[in-house]
Amino acid sequence: MSCANTQDVAITLHLPYPPSVNHYWGTMGKRRFIGAKGKEFRRVVLEVSEGVQKTEGRLSMRVELYPPDRRVRDIDNITKALLDACMHAGCYDDDSQIDELHIIRREVRKGGGCSVTITALEPSRTGR
Repeated sequence: MSCANTQDVAITLHLPYPPSVNHYWGTMGKRRFIGAKGKEFRRVVLEVSEGVQKTEGRLSMRVELYPPDRRVRDIDNITKALLDACMHAGCYDDDSQIDELHIIRREVRKGGGCSVTITALEPSRTGR
């Protein structure tokens, strides 16, 4: 797990495989909270992104997933945990800043993993 912050306003994080939304959240009665797997993932993202400069403005995020095994997984089921953890770690102010989201499933890797690149978009690409 590592990170890089380049001069052209891009952050690249190499993270563990994110928990699914089903494992990120816990419930107790009508109350929802971040569960143990979610808290651990947030802690790791915070640790890996230490020293990264916050990316501002409208953003693009590219996610490359390396599943830990061949089980069937919906790739859209991990986005909320990943976006929230990156926001919590200070990579950006709010996940509503993300205008482009590209998710690519790659080959299985022992232990799994995730590579995330966050880039500031030029104003002409955002329509804002």
